[in-house]
Amino acid sequence: MSDFVAASTIADAKAAIDKLRANMQRTIKGKDDVIERTIICMLARGHLLIEDLPGVGKTTLAYSLARSLDTAFSRIQFTSDLLPSDVTGVAIYDETTKEFIFKKGPVFASIVLADEINRATPKTQSALLEVMDRGRVTVDGESHPVDHPFMVFATQNPVDYEGTFPLPESQMDRFLMRIQMGYPAGKDELDILRAESSSYDDIVLDPALTRTEVSQLQQIATQVFVEDSVLDYVLRVITATRTESEFKSGISVRGGLALKSAAQALALVRGRDFVIPDDVTDLIAPTLGHRLSLTRPTSDALEERRAIGAVLKRIVEALPEPQ
Repeated sequence: MSDFVAASTIADAKAAIDKLRANMQRTIKGKDDVIERTIICMLARGHLLIEDLPGVGKTTLAYSLARSLDTAFSRIQFTSDLLPSDVTGVAIYDETTKEFIFKKGPVFASIVLADEINRATPKTQSALLEVMDRGRVTVDGESHPVDHPFMVFATQNPVDYEGTFPLPESQMDRFLMRIQMGYPAGKDELDILRAESSSYDDIVLDPALTRTEVSQLQQIATQVFVEDSVLDYVLRVITATRTESEFKSGISVRGGLALKSAAQALALVRGRDFVIPDDVTDLIAPTLGHRLSLTRPTSDALEERRAIGAVLKRIVEALPEPQ
């Protein structure tokens, strides 16, 4: 296989991605950057953590992607009494056949929204670990693959932490990116207020891509060329986090691979068959920020996020970019 993808393939891929972006923009107003990062996450076969206040469109974002891909959507409301089997499914004894039959849980959908994931116990949170990493669920020794494409959207409220269970580092590391939605601009919010309905169930979108086309785009993203100097830049960034005194621990190998994959997807979204340093720099904060914690943690999640972002910015500014 060539190091570079054919120009015609890249052009066709960008046209397909632009079609998907335009379709989602019909329901997600004034959030082009959020839509772009969601698409990047999907192309890189990653999962997305959305940390923001209630009512800013997190569910609508996930549902719009599902409808645009004509795939199954599932929403799981995480609560303290939610059990792992409520997520993955359970084996039920069938009196007719005299054997156990596996009843699939809500995780068996292409786009899964884990709403307020930090309100469930760690045991239930960990039920997502295998399926997020390997795309399959193991129950009673039997492995059950999930649909493809498969993507988990998880939400957290960064302000209301009472009665929650912070995600462990092993769980945070499974998310390719963490983003924030933010409030829409005045003009965009006015358009939202003018809409006849605010329920995501009323969203009607024609599919922009098929599952096969999504799989093809994901494969093309893996073929986007990354020159050695850019890979060295990625390595220097993650190595710097490991020696930074303000961080309790640095970025793992998985984090470095995530940054590379996200940069390849971003290059494809921008119509290139090669990664440039700016692709890496643009994704350092959303790809690495949630994988880091401060040596002296703060009690305010928003303050800690800003502090980590400031340290990452300082690290990037101190590193010379490859030419």
